[in-house]
Amino acid sequence: MIPAPAPREHRLLVPGLMALLVLALLVGPFAALALGTDWRHFDLAEGDGAAIITSLGLSLVSLAMILVLGTPLAWWLARTRFRAQVLIEALVLLPLLTPPLALGIMLAALYGPQSAIGHFMAALGISLTNSAPAFVLAQVYGAMPYYLVAARAAFEAVPRDYEQISLTLGKTRWQTFWRISLPLARAGVAAGAALAWVRAMGEFGIVLIIAYFPQGIPVKLWVNLQDDGLSAVYPLLWCFFALALPLPLVLGLRSRRVAG
Repeated sequence: MIPAPAPREHRLLVPGLMALLVLALLVGPFAALALGTDWRHFDLAEGDGAAIITSLGLSLVSLAMILVLGTPLAWWLARTRFRAQVLIEALVLLPLLTPPLALGIMLAALYGPQSAIGHFMAALGISLTNSAPAFVLAQVYGAMPYYLVAARAAFEAVPRDYEQISLTLGKTRWQTFWRISLPLARAGVAAGAALAWVRAMGEFGIVLIIAYFPQGIPVKLWVNLQDDGLSAVYPLLWCFFALALPLPLVLGLRSRRVAG
């Protein structure tokens, strides 16, 4: 005899319990942070305000650079086919696959004061270590690959027929990009921008090596932890969440509605 199929409720029980377990694991650290925070004495440590201003201002600059430089590259990778494409793609992914501390060391070797580039930039009055430009440089290297991966996938999802129709109607490739490709890929591009924003705001390893000063939120969290203990970092950590998470949450939810 063929056994009767299990009721639908029973088939969904195990996946539902596993989903609840995973959600509990994901939410657990945030719940512990909320319960462990002394809300009656929610005070920032000395220097936390400057770290917030540094991270917020320079991360906006980094995100703008990532969008301006990364969007054309992502579109080009999505629309160009050539023999060395695999090599180019591997080069784009290298910073993503490299540990942040190792990448910081390599950037220090490339842009540090003892390097040829460092000497040249110093002659122009620009320091690429322990400075605002170095901070932006670290964030761009840390966040750019994440944006490129998401934006490229978004452009690849745009039907080429629409772009060809635009070209046959006399539009240039630049006009086609702005009027067809980018609007149709906006959901994925927005998701990539949101991911890049969080990565830039939270970059620690690269910044620690080449831009310890000016101290942003991640480095200041580490300093507070070393000096005053775990509970001393809670207020600044909440400030980080308040600044870093709203943009990706809004863009991510909006992109899902657009995609749906």
